[in-house]
Amino acid sequence: MQELDMNRIPEHIGIILDGNGRWAKKRHMPRKYGHRHGAFALRDIARYANSIGVKYMTVYCFSTENWKRPIDEVQYLMKAPSQYFKRFFKDLVENTNIRYQVIGRKDRIPAMLSNTLNEAVELTKNHTGMVLTLCIDYGSQDEITTAVKEIAKEAKDGAIEINDITPEMITNHLFTKDYPKLDLLIRTSGECRLSNFLLWQAAYSELYFTDTLFPDFTPEELKKALIAYQGRDRRFGGLSK
Repeated sequence: MQELDMNRIPEHIGIILDGNGRWAKKRHMPRKYGHRHGAFALRDIARYANSIGVKYMTVYCFSTENWKRPIDEVQYLMKAPSQYFKRFFKDLVENTNIRYQVIGRKDRIPAMLSNTLNEAVELTKNHTGMVLTLCIDYGSQDEITTAVKEIAKEAKDGAIEINDITPEMITNHLFTKDYPKLDLLIRTSGECRLSNFLLWQAAYSELYFTDTLFPDFTPEELKKALIAYQGRDRRFGGLSK
């Protein structure tokens, strides 16, 4: 395989973690078995990304639409992160320099999960490595709607004029306002859609779709995506020099 150019590593990567259920079904196992192995895959690719200098990795864990899934699967997804965090506490907090963040709605997830996520954020707040953001009960349309409401209130209160509203202002009202631009968006499992993930942020990101189901998305698979990214001519609407 072609080697990575370490001087052209994307600063911010987004990943739609898709295919856990199908991975389990192929093995005649319940869907939660796939989610469990997906968590291990995320751990491994996050370590690898951190080691090669990726600064931000934002991953789609549970969407605002995922509440429609079977109740037993939703209940598992609401409990599993707490169990995983307790089991791998030392490895996640003490043996890596990754800093955790969480974005999404805060009002619908169970208290146990909310407490676990807050603990992970607090315990890693002084880490200086990659920022790993877990998107939980997240939807990009909901995020943009929230931003528009905030801006509308500022305009109503007289804090800003209508002509003050710019793309930069909208960006600064998103959950990712403190993050760099999204360079690369990856989706696993063969699906070729964004599914309400980082729609505003992905305006000029490179898209990479792979048939690999997420539990099989190893650091080597991530390396393939990065090599493909480095082969793209990023013109941002202009022309190459």
